[in-house]
Amino acid sequence: MAGRQLKKINVISFLVALVVGVILGTVVQTQLNLLALQAMGVAVELDARVSATVHDLASFAPLYLILFGVSFLVSQSVAAVVSKFVGRGLRVPLFALAGAVGLWAALMIVNALAPMPTLIAATRSAGGLLAILATAAFAGALFARLTAKSFAGVSVRASNAVLACCLTAGLGSMPGPVQAQSSGDYTVETVTSGLEHPWSLAFLPDGGALVTERAGRLRRISADWELGQEPISGVPPVFDDAQAGLFDVLLSQDFEADQAVFLAYACGTASANHLCVARGQLQGMALTGVVEIFRAKPAKRGSAHYGGRMAWLPDGTLIVTLGDGFDYREQAQDLSSHLGKIVRLNPDGSAPADNPFVRRDDALPEIYSYGHRNVQGLVYDSVEGLLIAHEHGPRGGDEINIIEPGRNYGWPVITHGIDYTGAMITPFVEREGMEQPLLHWTPSIAPSGMTRYRGELFPGWQGNLLVGALADESVHRVTLDGRQASDTETMFEELGERIRDVATGPDGGVYLLTDNADGRILRIVP
Repeated sequence: MAGRQLKKINVISFLVALVVGVILGTVVQTQLNLLALQAMGVAVELDARVSATVHDLASFAPLYLILFGVSFLVSQSVAAVVSKFVGRGLRVPLFALAGAVGLWAALMIVNALAPMPTLIAATRSAGGLLAILATAAFAGALFARLTAKSFAGVSVRASNAVLACCLTAGLGSMPGPVQAQSSGDYTVETVTSGLEHPWSLAFLPDGGALVTERAGRLRRISADWELGQEPISGVPPVFDDAQAGLFDVLLSQDFEADQAVFLAYACGTASANHLCVARGQLQGMALTGVVEIFRAKPAKRGSAHYGGRMAWLPDGTLIVTLGDGFDYREQAQDLSSHLGKIVRLNPDGSAPADNPFVRRDDALPEIYSYGHRNVQGLVYDSVEGLLIAHEHGPRGGDEINIIEPGRNYGWPVITHGIDYTGAMITPFVEREGMEQPLLHWTPSIAPSGMTRYRGELFPGWQGNLLVGALADESVHRVTLDGRQASDTETMFEELGERIRDVATGPDGGVYLLTDNADGRILRIVP
């Protein structure tokens, strides 16, 4: 009877310490995220601070309960065994150390497995990581205090109960499915297959096309859509890992005369990499005279958020989109960094003399606009003279914007999305001096390639944006009327494919690239 009572006390003590650890960890990570905003000069009033904290206790805490709960159960069980061999005076420090080490190990494992470099944004810095670990240490010390008598370990039944609670809370916080619709007045044809994660499609003037594969290969497609057996040689070395790889391919505006091809790609190593742009001449199945014309600064670690789309402006300048590097989101507001920017270049990579920040000593001259997260959709519409881009939000907050020189598009100070963990990135969705999106998707569709349809085969789509979606496995048709945008139709969801690129072909058909290991080029015709 006494042993049963002791086990009951230990289980209750464990649950109390676990709840305290989850609450403390959640509150601390919220304050760390708000401190990052304040470091950029953003004032966070008390009501916004309280609102963000309450939000995270409801949205972030369930996921954190799973992560911390499992690590805490294991670490405290190990500490209980070790405590039998140490003096009573070392018991509290031992359980505190175990709590911190257990959470640290869990974070390292999750960061290694998750697609993003750092799952919990508050732990990106050493100071933030130590602050979160301190909350786990406090929970461990509390557990040791509450179980002052000899601890034999949490029972298997109690362990299962804790894990079940964690999983139930976490699954309950996951977003539900998004409903879609389709017009069905089209035919889908597979014109080319056998591509490995194709990323971008560029039509050649004499027929056929060039296609990039994320792994670093440039492929040539013949006029009858046959895939060349060998990739085009001469492509510069590409850093291929997770989201990193070979991105956009763009022909020169005078391609028939100069045969120039521009490539955007990740370059460098896992610990120091960049978004790079190179130019070369296409000679049959080879790129010759390849030279790097742009390299984003500074170098970053991790393999996420590069941007990588390109487009020409009528004046012959080149627009290149960039990402914030995921762990470096605050640099999107820093004009001394290329991260989280759209840049405008001359074809040789130099900065045009009329770029908006070219005369500022505290700004990089290539910057055209800033405050972006990860811009992977870009089109210049010559009919209306608009440069249109979309960017990935986190969990929600994907945006479509009209890009104008010198404008601040807000990330990460304003966003309609929250972090993948459920944590609030910022309590603000608008702020003076920052542009509002024409349209945002919440929950996220993970937008990819984009075209503004100006073909003749689909009169009903004339002037519409066709936006590929990765997570949503579809294409969204967006109507534009001045500065008003509306997501009017979700198409091609019956394919069940991640759509990486969308392009209008010279024949007026719509071409899609499917993002998988056996990727295809699909042609959409009436």
